[in-house]
Amino acid sequence: MLPIAIRLAALVPIVAGGGGALFGPALLGEAAGPATASHLRYLSGLLLGLGLLAWWCAGALAQRRVVFEALCAMVVLGGTARLVGLLADGAPPWPHLAALGMELVVVPALWVALQARWACAATMPAARMAGDGAHGAGLDAAGSLGQKAERRRGDAAGRERA
Repeated sequence: MLPIAIRLAALVPIVAGGGGALFGPALLGEAAGPATASHLRYLSGLLLGLGLLAWWCAGALAQRRVVFEALCAMVVLGGTARLVGLLADGAPPWPHLAALGMELVVVPALWVALQARWACAATMPAARMAGDGAHGAGLDAAGSLGQKAERRRGDAAGRERA
C-alpha cells in the first residue's frame, strides 16, 4: 500500500516538472523573460527528476530507503522555502498552495508511514516479515533476510560447539 501511495504522490512532480520543463512560464500562465524562463525550466527538470526518483524508490523501498528519505528531506526543505515566500510575499495562486500542502503535509506523512513500517517490521516475527500476504513483501522481506542471516550464524556457532 505504501509503494502505491508513494507512486501516486510522485505523479504530481512528474506531471508538474515535465510540464514546466516543456512549457516554461506558459504552464503557469505567467509572462517571464528569458532568464526567469530558463530558471523555471531548470527547476522543473529537477522536479521531474525528483518525481521519477521517488517512483523508482517505491519499487524497492527496502533497498532504496536512504534515497527516499533524502528525497523527502529535499521536498520538505523546498516546501519550507515556499512557506517563507508565502509569509514574505503573500499567498501565491492556488496551485502553489496545493504544492505547499504536498511538500509540508503529504511528503512528511509518507516519511512517517515509512518509519512506522520499519518500526513494525523490526518487531514482527520473521515469518510474518517475509511477506505472508497480509503485509506483503518489500520492506518486510528485507528485515527478514537480516534475521535469517543472524539465525544461520547462530546455527553455525551451535554446530561448532557440538
